[in-house]
Amino acid sequence: MIGSPLSRRRLGLLVFLLGTLAAPGLGAAQTRNPDQVVREITGLGWQHGPTESRIGSVATIKVPEKQLFLDALNTRRFLELNGNPPRDNRYTLAANDLSWFAILFFEESGYVKDDEKLDADALLKSLRDSDARGNEERQRLGMPALHTAGWHVPPHYDAGTKRLEWGMRLRSDDNRTIVNYTIRLLGRRGVMHSVLVSDAERLDRNIEVFKTSLTGFDFASGERYAEFRAGDRVAEYGLAARAASPPSASRSSCARRSFRISSGRSPRRTRSRRTARSSSSPPMTLGRPGTSSWSGWRIAPKS
Repeated sequence: MIGSPLSRRRLGLLVFLLGTLAAPGLGAAQTRNPDQVVREITGLGWQHGPTESRIGSVATIKVPEKQLFLDALNTRRFLELNGNPPRDNRYTLAANDLSWFAILFFEESGYVKDDEKLDADALLKSLRDSDARGNEERQRLGMPALHTAGWHVPPHYDAGTKRLEWGMRLRSDDNRTIVNYTIRLLGRRGVMHSVLVSDAERLDRNIEVFKTSLTGFDFASGERYAEFRAGDRVAEYGLAARAASPPSASRSSCARRSFRISSGRSPRRTRSRRTARSSSSPPMTLGRPGTSSWSGWRIAPKS
């Protein structure tokens, strides 16, 4: 149930043509009534923490208090409302005020061997070498170019948690800097991708919050990395390929809306610009093409 707006404030349309925002989605976001977009977003089937939610049939995540979750059907619409092509089998974990959110999905690539050493300098060179090819594709899709600037956080792998993560600084043609952050969780049959989207000013803090939230993530029985058995499919690439240019990788950034989704509490008025993290699955995009005329909305859990 959506409550009426407690207050409104004309912010003007802020559209940042950053990252791989799809042109059709961007155009739709520019012409759609922004208040209606907010109503639709708050009207999605948000699951309020604390709760445990399923990520397909391969994993679960314990959603903490003050965080939210969307299933695949609602995430498809959430992506579309933010100016992105709708994608199936994606799931959303978010702060209850959407100061950050993450898109998660599973890639059944096979068991990824984690005995490979990561060379950050070589990986960075590989990424820069791929800029031209990637920008040709973005141009074809009507998207602005992005150029690899350097690491925000060099790629590193935690053998204990089976997490591969990195943060990358990207530069747009108008010299805007975007930081993309990615965490990949290795499983028996493939990799769980997670793409973090956050306020740039609070990026490092939100990374830590999200990483803490991922302690509640667990592959289902039979899907865990340690449950690999002889005869299981093994991926054709290792850790370095996943950080450099994995088969399903693309990059994205965004400008984001900001409002609170609450469980009956008073909404908080917020106003912020957002940038995004790295994305996955070509041409997966995570865009928030504009903010608009709103500041506070309420949503109560559906009965």
